Amino acid sequence: MTFLTRSLIVLMAAATVTACQSRRISETTVYVEREVEAIYAAGVEQLDNRRWSDAADQFDEVERQHPYSEWARRAMLMAAYANYQAGNYDEAISDAERFIALHPGNRSAPYAYYLVAISHYEQIIDVGRDQQATVNALNALQQVVRRYPESRYAQDARLKIDMTRDHLAGKEMSIGRWYLRRGFYLAAINRFRNVLENFETTTHTPEALHRIVESYVALGVDQEATQVAAVLGHNFPGSSWYEDTYRLLTEEGIAIPNPDLQPENPSYWQRAMDRLFG
Repeated sequence: MTFLTRSLIVLMAAATVTACQSRRISETTVYVEREVEAIYAAGVEQLDNRRWSDAADQFDEVERQHPYSEWARRAMLMAAYANYQAGNYDEAISDAERFIALHPGNRSAPYAYYLVAISHYEQIIDVGRDQQATVNALNALQQVVRRYPESRYAQDARLKIDMTRDHLAGKEMSIGRWYLRRGFYLAAINRFRNVLENFETTTHTPEALHRIVESYVALGVDQEATQVAAVLGHNFPGSSWYEDTYRLLTEEGIAIPNPDLQPENPSYWQRAMDRLFG
């Protein structure tokens, strides 16, 4: 049983009652007046059979036929879950956000926020394309953690935040490498600096430092290249990126401080970082 399914079962038991209004019904759904319990049960049956879109239609039908019933509010969130499972992420987000707007203080609100976040998260695409979905996912995941830091959803959101930040850093690296290959060194440096300033805990930090060294060497500013190389060697002495940096500077005849030795001036590394971001 998945994390989402377990959460849904809990919410089904805990959901309470209020009024809401339907706004999306499948064009193939024929209006046949039925008891609310029967419609809701049909939606649950479709969930059990993994017919997600059909389940969403049934839960929407609950709202359409019985908007003021005790089943309407829980049907709204069930529709969001069914749409998420169907891969209808925009619909899932719309359902969940509507639930939040109508019932912000409901005990199921944390789950609604989480559904919004993971629906954005599932739409993240490769770094070669626009990353608006990644930005949306990061913002929504951070909102889950900020609003409900002790909830069961916050733990998963924190893990996804790390992966999302790594993805955004990867996008910056991709653009920076493009600039570097074409000789736009200052533009490349700005992209790599952005990784260090805003995504310093991601896996891309060692490469970003190495690429800045490459850019400085290409510009002929050896002192800056040496200082950035020292920062890389001090923080990531065993990385392949430091090995590449050391090899590059050696081939260019540029001296590099030994990262295993502590400089006499204890503020050396801080000055190097200040110069890097200055």
